[in-house]
Amino acid sequence: MSENRSASTPPPLPLLIIAAGGLIALMSFGPRSAMGFFQLPMLADTGWDRTTFGLAMAIQNLFWGLGQPVFGVIADKFGTWKVLALSSLLYAAGLFIMSVAPSPGWFYIGGGVLVGLGIASASFGIVLAAFARNVAPERRSMAFGIGTAAGSAGMFVFAPLSQALIDAYGWQEALVWMAAMMFIIPFLAIPLRGNSSSGTQSAAQYQQSIGHALREALGHKSYVLLVTGFFVCGFQVAFITAHFPAYLRDIGIDSSYAVLSLALIGFFNIIGSLASGYIGQRYSKTMSLVWIYLARSVAVTAFLLLPQTGASVIVFAIVMGLLWLSTVPPTNALVAIMFGTRYLGMLGGIVFLSHQVGSFLGVWLGGYLYDLFGTYDPVWWLGVALGLFAAVVHWPIQERAVIRPALMPAE
Repeated sequence: MSENRSASTPPPLPLLIIAAGGLIALMSFGPRSAMGFFQLPMLADTGWDRTTFGLAMAIQNLFWGLGQPVFGVIADKFGTWKVLALSSLLYAAGLFIMSVAPSPGWFYIGGGVLVGLGIASASFGIVLAAFARNVAPERRSMAFGIGTAAGSAGMFVFAPLSQALIDAYGWQEALVWMAAMMFIIPFLAIPLRGNSSSGTQSAAQYQQSIGHALREALGHKSYVLLVTGFFVCGFQVAFITAHFPAYLRDIGIDSSYAVLSLALIGFFNIIGSLASGYIGQRYSKTMSLVWIYLARSVAVTAFLLLPQTGASVIVFAIVMGLLWLSTVPPTNALVAIMFGTRYLGMLGGIVFLSHQVGSFLGVWLGGYLYDLFGTYDPVWWLGVALGLFAAVVHWPIQERAVIRPALMPAE
């Protein structure tokens, strides 16, 4: 089906594909968003320090990023289902090894490398690329919003679920239960079978080699700026995910607020992601990103400077939830606008790699600087400064397709 449609009304969303992809996003994003709840009981039993935990989560985020473009290429070429089936094996193995790790080295392999690769092969880059190939361009932003919201729902579901499992069975058996849940993913992925030449938005209209696609993207100023700015998103959200429960305990807030706050972030992330997708269909995606990053810096500044109470934690969680992954729909939509869908898995994966390099630093610096200074404040303020930097970086991004002289235009 051509994307140049004569009808004024765009076709409806493919609901089965959207539902399947949304559930996969929920399952893949849920456990990793709950890692912060395992920090204190794990360290109490093992005697490791927060730097050890922080480094494992940093490795996880780094391998999530490193794996994303690789699995994106595999999904583009060989099909989405195969990558998602592999994800279930990697993810389950990583969570299980994490539960029985006898040393930090094994913890880094299981909770770091394998869980990171498991997330990379099942997360937004894979699911949203499948959406893009089956959704009309004018509806992509909304579809991306739905997929991102579903991932957000994983945080909302797994925050209380993981804490309940830890309370009932202990942190080790809780990880085993979550490992078993990952084997649901291949069954959910059945409607997503296909590669870059399948779907209603076929990539046949503009053929490229992988090398040419990479050279084109890395030579495109707006794409480079998008890659640079997405680093900040990873830094901010990964630090909060991994260290917020411990931070609240340090400032004397009851532990129940840690569960509540991450659940609220997950819930309002659903609203924020859907709103971001809706807004991206009607207004500038570039300016949406500028305002999101500015708002994050304002929210963190207010949280740090105003009195910190249970009520302020709730307000902060709600505001950050609205802004949490609202960057994902416009970011992925911009990549699709610039280059089309043929290599969206790979090119979106490179953008996400930058996100995960930021995540690595956010999580690792959280633990390292805490052990160095006895407080998380330096990392909070670094996140504020980076938010302002991201707003400046996104401002010049142009929301249009690359120019390909003498060739059929990109999608």
